[in-house]
Amino acid sequence: MVAEQANVIEKMSVEIAELRVRLNMNSRNSSKPPSSDGYAKPAPKSRRQRSGKKPGKQSGDPGHHLAQRSDPDMTQTHTPTTCEGCGNDLSDTEASGVIVRQAFDLPPVALFCTEHRAERKRCSCGAKTTGSFPPEATAPACYGPALRAYVCYLVTRQHIPIARVAELLRDTYGAPISTGTIISMVREGATMLEAFLAQVKDLLSTSEVVHADETGLRVEAALAWVHAVSSTELTLYHLDHKRGTEAMDAMGVLEHLSGVLVHDGWAPYRKYDNVTHALCNSHHLRELDAAAATTGQAWAADMAGLLSDTWQLVLEAKAADQGALDDDVLTTLRASYEDIIAAGHRANPPVAPTGKRGRPKRSKSHNLLVRLDVHRDSVLQFAIDFAVPFDNNLCERDIRMVKIAQRVSGGFRSTEGAEAFLAFRSYLSTVAKQGVNRLEALQRLFDNNTWMPAVPGAGP
Repeated sequence: MVAEQANVIEKMSVEIAELRVRLNMNSRNSSKPPSSDGYAKPAPKSRRQRSGKKPGKQSGDPGHHLAQRSDPDMTQTHTPTTCEGCGNDLSDTEASGVIVRQAFDLPPVALFCTEHRAERKRCSCGAKTTGSFPPEATAPACYGPALRAYVCYLVTRQHIPIARVAELLRDTYGAPISTGTIISMVREGATMLEAFLAQVKDLLSTSEVVHADETGLRVEAALAWVHAVSSTELTLYHLDHKRGTEAMDAMGVLEHLSGVLVHDGWAPYRKYDNVTHALCNSHHLRELDAAAATTGQAWAADMAGLLSDTWQLVLEAKAADQGALDDDVLTTLRASYEDIIAAGHRANPPVAPTGKRGRPKRSKSHNLLVRLDVHRDSVLQFAIDFAVPFDNNLCERDIRMVKIAQRVSGGFRSTEGAEAFLAFRSYLSTVAKQGVNRLEALQRLFDNNTWMPAVPGAGP
């Protein structure tokens, strides 16, 4: 009975410890979203060093304000008719001065209708010849490229639900567009992006540093996966019903890389041995904070400080136009890293075999320690190669737009609709990274002059 009670107490102690760790998790020390924090928001915490600048506009900054124009679209003159002092008539009095104020407002908006007339002429030989209509005149009454571009912008960039887009166009332009017509416009534009997507895929395959991430998406009332691959100038999304390497191979980018792949450490990315792996240290900092705060792992706080300090050294070296850290700095960094890992192993001794099949269960802190130990070169890649960032935030920002769309609309009713949305997201994200106006790029798309990405590093 005593042995049985001891076994129960041990199991309960483990469960209590796990529940206590889970209770102390929040958006700052785990992958939980900020919305899960409720009203018990954790205190703000930042490892950024103070810049010494005061809040607000800095000295010497020209600032931003609404300035008057020298060429107003319309001028109205307001002439006083009677004197404010004595009431005399001022109608024939010449003005002694003028005070100018300009009001900037939206012009009256309405659909602009252009009627295209194709003349027919009969030749002396008897044949009839008809003039050619422009590409946008596809039917007796149809919507032009500018409106179609605007519709796709509202749906795929601003994430406005389709029914509300129809309502917006009806209220602002008096355009009675149905939701079915809007869906057709988005799908039409997506089919015109095939050449663009193929070129982005080719350019990403030859990029020196590529980021990768994935997230779930509700499609046809089931869980699908969106895989994102991006660089500082390119973005590509891929929809698949699988999450692992089979879906990544179907995307057709990662297996062709030869540079650096930045990711969050998910095991399937390790399949690609054709790349140099770099791990996201923002993930590590969150996990290290959790290990230090919830389980009292002192080594975790030391490792978080080391990574943050090293990133600050890299930023300072970049600001000084240095191409790499000094060899002595790297040697000291590796020695400090080794010391912290050794302290971590002392705090987390190997788990004794339980006699059951499989690997003995380890705590989250122990798993984090093993990852930092085994993949130390991937963790410190940002300090070795300055072209590699400290984290994977670039791709996480790109993929966050997919989650926003799902949060607004709840998911996609069809796979075709989800793929069309992701095609537009690839287009809009890439044009923004290369300094092109999104609406202008969409206008070009529907003018049959699709904007194509420049070779990375060659400029827009």
